[in-house]
Amino acid sequence: MKKIIGLVGETGSGKDIFCEVLKKKYKKVFVFRFSQPLTEALRIFFEDVKKEDQQWLATELRERFGNNILGQSIAKRIRETKEGIIILNGIRAKEEFSMIKKMGGKIIYITTDQKLRWQRIINRGEKKDDKSSYKDFLKKEKAKTEIQISRLGKNADFQLKNNGSLQEFYKNTTMVLQRLGL
Repeated sequence: MKKIIGLVGETGSGKDIFCEVLKKKYKKVFVFRFSQPLTEALRIFFEDVKKEDQQWLATELRERFGNNILGQSIAKRIRETKEGIIILNGIRAKEEFSMIKKMGGKIIYITTDQKLRWQRIINRGEKKDDKSSYKDFLKKEKAKTEIQISRLGKNADFQLKNNGSLQEFYKNTTMVLQRLGL
């Protein structure tokens, strides 16, 4: 059995935490990030990866090869996975959204208030430019790769708000998983 779940959400909304919850609950969980091919490519040249560089590379690749170039990369990985729960983390384009729906997947929109996301990003330190000012954070939010997120989220199968405690998010995540039949 193969079950596909797509995650759409702004940076710092809690998509990775959602993935962690699934990994703790189930044995065969495979997480593929749409940004993974970007990170792999950038790491060839740089030790530390910046969000800004990922955004630039994604835009360049989409302009040259089409909006589903990252989806095509992820689709290869899905085909290689024979069974389990497959999470596709970080949907940023309608073509990626459509690809997941065509595969029979369900999409979850995880959203968090903007200021809270910025605070969480500063604390996580995942990328070199995570410790940026709120002004710089807002500038990154307006990048071409980010502006479709809320529109895509409105068409998701489930919406999950993450403005409370970690325990509340775990509880809400579990409820969505139950509604998905997991």
